[in-house]
Amino acid sequence: MAAPAVPGYSPGFKKPPAMLRLKRKRLRRSEPAAAAPPPCGAAPRAPSAPARRNPFSSLDNAPRAAGTPQPPERARRPPAGGNPSAASFWQLLEAVCEDKPARRAEPSERSNILTPTDATKLKTLHVIAIVQYPVCLPGKDLHLPVAVPEVPSSPRHEFPADWSIKTRLLFTSSQPFTWAEHLKAQEEAQGFAQHCRATETNLPQSVQEPKLSTELRCAFQQSLVYWLHPSLPWLQLFPRIGADRKIAGKASPWSQDEALQQVLMSDWSVSFTSLYNLLKAKLCPYFYVCTYQFTVLFRAAGLVGSDVITAVISPTTRGLREAMRNEGIEFSLPLVEECRTRKQKNSEVNLETEVANSLEVGNSMEDGEEAALSDDDDESFSWLEEMGVQDKVKKPDAISIKLRKEKHEVQMDHKPESLALVKGTNTFTLLNFLINCKSLVAAAGPQTGLPPTLLSPVAFRGGTMQTLKARSINAKARVHLAYEDIFSLEIVGPIMPHSLHSLTMLLKSAQRGAFSAVLYTHEPTAVFNTGLDNASPALNKETIRKDLPTCGLHPKTLDQLSQCPTLGKSSIRFLEMKDYAYSWKS
Repeated sequence: MAAPAVPGYSPGFKKPPAMLRLKRKRLRRSEPAAAAPPPCGAAPRAPSAPARRNPFSSLDNAPRAAGTPQPPERARRPPAGGNPSAASFWQLLEAVCEDKPARRAEPSERSNILTPTDATKLKTLHVIAIVQYPVCLPGKDLHLPVAVPEVPSSPRHEFPADWSIKTRLLFTSSQPFTWAEHLKAQEEAQGFAQHCRATETNLPQSVQEPKLSTELRCAFQQSLVYWLHPSLPWLQLFPRIGADRKIAGKASPWSQDEALQQVLMSDWSVSFTSLYNLLKAKLCPYFYVCTYQFTVLFRAAGLVGSDVITAVISPTTRGLREAMRNEGIEFSLPLVEECRTRKQKNSEVNLETEVANSLEVGNSMEDGEEAALSDDDDESFSWLEEMGVQDKVKKPDAISIKLRKEKHEVQMDHKPESLALVKGTNTFTLLNFLINCKSLVAAAGPQTGLPPTLLSPVAFRGGTMQTLKARSINAKARVHLAYEDIFSLEIVGPIMPHSLHSLTMLLKSAQRGAFSAVLYTHEPTAVFNTGLDNASPALNKETIRKDLPTCGLHPKTLDQLSQCPTLGKSSIRFLEMKDYAYSWKS
């Protein structure tokens, strides 16, 4: 016999019908809780019991008695029956909530967004159809979504040398970059020949028809060339730091073959030695050694205000510095010494003795002198014997005491402050150390057995000629209430300092002295802009040109790289030329 049909009944529900629950909710929202009739079979509540408020509802959602007028504006009040001392908290919360909209309307407080008061005066770009890159027009009121400082540099005819390696450049101008598109086979071949012969190209201040200028197009191809070792087309060999994810899954037959690893390292050692010999003969201005842990920059004598060969290593670790000391390599830590000197100058007279003691301890650690533990270390635990607990308490060993003393040296590992500077004949010892260093090559992971990457602006033994990737981009930008055409040129690859300067010289003539650029830096190399110790800023240009006549760089580029670094631990992030004058932000 079928069960009688009951309205709102569903045999599939194990809980009360949904319709009944909806009715209860409506009653609780529209009427006071005390006025709602109790469900069938439930005991009535005591009339004196207060209504229970939903703990998950806001203060404004609390049930209101019938006829209670709604306040004209939302105000936060302390809960009834609460502690009177809590009223100040709710008043403070109300004030904070009222201030929030006002703070949202102040975009100038954000340091990573340009404001209308900035010198460049940039507005938001809405790129339609083609690209979505952060681009800007010199002289226009555009917005550039890139982190820049508030105070730009004053306009100059030359920007400082930036020794960091760039991974991407994005040039933007109001003039088209059609002259950089679709080079002819003859122009490409001529550009390669000019690079190999170190041909100097001097363009006029303004090229009237850039697209028809064969000299400009050949010089552009010449500025894109660099040399690389090893050359494995299926692997991206720069950057090497943090590149495990990009290299993982690619074919690496040497990872499990020790004989093949030895062949690769032997070939790499020959190329590395060839580069150093060119550097010593002043036929190569500089080159980079990029490992999976650190990067080394070798610079010839005459550059960065130094009359000897220099090498900077970053980042370093305590283990690497200790190994270099054991090999007899003398080096310094410029940023650590600079910080120590600054603290010494700012210290008060009564702290001179304490600063001197800290300097002695720091110098002993940097020089690597392993002094024997003094009797003070043993006497420092004499109080344990007086208490009779010397056998119950474990005494720290010599290694623990030494690590405690060198705690600050360990803390700067993998940081820009760990930059190490090697000068003169010690660079040759560093060469032999790197060739024989087993930790130079990864022993596990995707980069196992892969030699470091060598980057050079000139040819060397075992090096492979490579070119930076360039492409022009046309887009629309919203300026005020209309859309205007903007033109961009993107350069991708390991962009070394000479390439950056050569490209800016070409754009200066082709774009009529008006362009801007966003520079993307390989961060571990930004610290290479640190000034050297005892540099010689008075090193005249005649001596430099005499010593480096055939290094393969343009004379103007050589003049720029010969100047002492001024950027410190930072690098140029934004570069703009307006009326043939540079301004930049780092």
